[in-house]
Amino acid sequence: MKFITCTFDLHAAAILDIFNDAILNSTALYDYQPRTMGNMAEWFELKDKAHYPVVGVVDNNGQLMGFASYGRFREQPAFKYTIEHSIYIHHEFRGKGLAKELMSRLVLKAKQQDYHVMIGAIDLENKGSILLHQKLGFTHTGTINQAGYKFGRWLDLGLFQLILNTPISPVDG
Repeated sequence: MKFITCTFDLHAAAILDIFNDAILNSTALYDYQPRTMGNMAEWFELKDKAHYPVVGVVDNNGQLMGFASYGRFREQPAFKYTIEHSIYIHHEFRGKGLAKELMSRLVLKAKQQDYHVMIGAIDLENKGSILLHQKLGFTHTGTINQAGYKFGRWLDLGLFQLILNTPISPVDG
């Protein structure tokens, strides 16, 4: 197993498969329709432009087992120190501790880039993700009841946050 930086050319197809499995078979993503390679091109372009990492883990054969990333939380400038992250593990590799390792690396990247708050928006049915975040020090800071509707039912969205000890000297503007 090896941790890597994912790129469009090498990993977009595998990330697309992981995203689409989550869309079609879970409430981890509130999308209805599978994403396309065009969506992936835009996604990677945004990540590259804003210097947001896409951290992955591959097995000894080079298969992507999972990935994690973050992006802007909200558009207003005062949120510049806050990011929202996501993490997805290929269904064949869940329960092996990969998510914890990926999240640890993502938290380190966030600190290196001087972010102050990491937000995870987690469907409250996703007990595994909630437990992982709690183990990593995230706290549940609120619930948006019936925030989404998928698979014929209302979905509650929990917000979890981790406050980082960065930046040392935050500034306005």
